[in-house]
Amino acid sequence: MAGNTFGEIFRITTWGESHGPAVGVVIDGAVPGIEITAEDIQKELDRRKPGQSSVSTPRQESDTVEILSGVFEGKTTGTSISLLIRNSDQQSSAYDSLRDTPRPGHADFCYAEKYGIRDHRGGGRSSGRETAGRVAAGAVAKKILSEFGIDIVCHTTRIGGIAANPDVLNDLPFEGILENIEKNSVRCADLAAAVLMEAEVAEAKRTGDSVGGIVEGLIRGVPAGLGEPVFDKLDADLAKAIMSIGAVKGFEIGAGFAAAAAFGSEMNDAFEIKSGKIAAASNNAGGILGGITTGEIIRFRAAIKPTPSISISQKTVNMAEMKETEISIQGRHDPVIAPRFVPVGEAMAAIVVLDHLMRNEALCLSKNYKNRKNSSELRSELTVPSDRSKIKTKEV
Repeated sequence: MAGNTFGEIFRITTWGESHGPAVGVVIDGAVPGIEITAEDIQKELDRRKPGQSSVSTPRQESDTVEILSGVFEGKTTGTSISLLIRNSDQQSSAYDSLRDTPRPGHADFCYAEKYGIRDHRGGGRSSGRETAGRVAAGAVAKKILSEFGIDIVCHTTRIGGIAANPDVLNDLPFEGILENIEKNSVRCADLAAAVLMEAEVAEAKRTGDSVGGIVEGLIRGVPAGLGEPVFDKLDADLAKAIMSIGAVKGFEIGAGFAAAAAFGSEMNDAFEIKSGKIAAASNNAGGILGGITTGEIIRFRAAIKPTPSISISQKTVNMAEMKETEISIQGRHDPVIAPRFVPVGEAMAAIVVLDHLMRNEALCLSKNYKNRKNSSELRSELTVPSDRSKIKTKEV
């Protein structure tokens, strides 16, 4: 199976299945000397783990992370970081009846068609449990980004028919959103709307159904100039990262689809001077123009579909017998995905930004090259003497 690795310089490879012994991630490209502990990673995993509230699956997993490599005496060494999260509360027997019966809305049928074999226990590799590895890697990325003053937060803005009040959100500072989302189970910064959202989820759960939602992401402190034209635009990579998370069915940045109904005079962000620096008067672009960051807050949104595992009877087929049938999915499932998407979205956004920050170092090297006094001086520094005993370390 290809497609398990993401990133160019800061690269992650996730592995494992929902009902296997463990899931995990291997991280390449983490700079050495960054202080990181299991507690730093655990804090993010605890935000994602199941069984935390009535709006998440009752499956109980501690999601305790084990650092197998790449960290020594509390600091990254620059070598590959391998992180392991063991599975301990699988109930695989609940899926025995689904061995030949693809669940509507899941990837069961597609995996069977592509590979000719699939792990039917909880979806195997296509399970949302795969995201534990992403969150663990994202914790490392977020810790590195914090050294550069870059912060990321995702928050729920809609669940089903209930939406957060835009005026409330606009009045909240970045720190206010960060604080409010951990005060309720749906991770909505509008606390009044959160109460209604929780009721929406409870009603869907009571009837054996599920609901979808919208999650917004904010990235603060990203300098202007990150992003690579033409195919590696930062917003394109961000879209790929977010869309690679299961259950995401839509992505927009800045004004997003609302731009289709706007005039250019409304959509364009005018430039002005603020505190002696060039800045945008508005942020309809969502902090990115031409695939390159403007220095403004990056704002994106993801549409999360309702959880496909519902107890309401649904039509499907038995692939072994090639006949139509119906199923009612049992087991333990989230009635809504959006709240648990929040730490996963933050993790993937952090991985994208850090990867582009590291890519930008190559450009900085090019600028330093051009700033040398003359090319002959540079050549003399780069030339290796034929007598290797004459090689001296030159301080740059």
